Amino acid sequence: MSEQFAVGFVGLGQMGAPMAARLVGWPAGLVVFDTRAQAMEPLVAAGARGAAGLDEVAATAGIISVMVRDDDQVSEVVRAIARSVATRPAKASPLLVAIHSTIRAGTAAGLAAEVAASGAEIIDAPVSGGSMGAHDGRLAVMVGGSRAAYERCREPFGRWADLVMHMGGTGAGTRAKLARNLLHFVAFAAAAEAQRLAEAGGIDLRKLARIVRHSDAVTGGPGSIMLRPTTAPVPGDDPLREILEHVSALGEKDLGLALDLGTELGVDLPLAAFALEHLAAGLGVPHDDPDREDAAR
Repeated sequence: MSEQFAVGFVGLGQMGAPMAARLVGWPAGLVVFDTRAQAMEPLVAAGARGAAGLDEVAATAGIISVMVRDDDQVSEVVRAIARSVATRPAKASPLLVAIHSTIRAGTAAGLAAEVAASGAEIIDAPVSGGSMGAHDGRLAVMVGGSRAAYERCREPFGRWADLVMHMGGTGAGTRAKLARNLLHFVAFAAAAEAQRLAEAGGIDLRKLARIVRHSDAVTGGPGSIMLRPTTAPVPGDDPLREILEHVSALGEKDLGLALDLGTELGVDLPLAAFALEHLAAGLGVPHDDPDREDAAR
């Protein structure tokens, strides 16, 4: 049933172009638009239809993916599409507009309410996986919207993503993406701090990088401890309790050793100091938890 409508794609930049390319050959057709005509040319040559404007995309597609730069551009595009809904054929399926851009947490829900009367349904569906994932069709997409909208978009999204998750109502996808990216970029800052320590200690940073990539591929990196549905302290009878207490104790030991080395080498390690202070509570096994004290006894 989902293949009876054309798919539209607006914004053909570093992420949008490879995502749209994987929709070429969609049974009901792909219509693309970008303000840069040259960005459409490779997709048109591959079989997509190039639109002259947003009104043409709105008149043609049942689902429109929007991958533009920021909140202002998203708002401009969504409002223009909503104004064009009246040009759709009378028997056309309802129009679903999916925002893939990373934007402010309230923007998608605000736009959904603003344009609801037009007949366009707005969902937020930001992606994770970078341009490599877009080219390989291995993105993860976090959908915020109605369950019906999620079911409708799963098949076309599946052309460029191998994980399509329904996160909740409109706005939930963006909240999930901001949390995911917080982890991503804080980890980058931690990597920079670790490299400063290693460099001061005379370590070849390229060799260290190989070790990090290898071990993270084995352990799963930070995601490997994201096992629980809550951040509340872990109950004493939870099977994870002993495991997380062990991780906390090991982490605190190793962070302490790294901080000692930083002092010895004259390298400031603020993220390591913060992690040492907050690791146990972050893992759900704070030191002032009676269950932990009981376990220690």
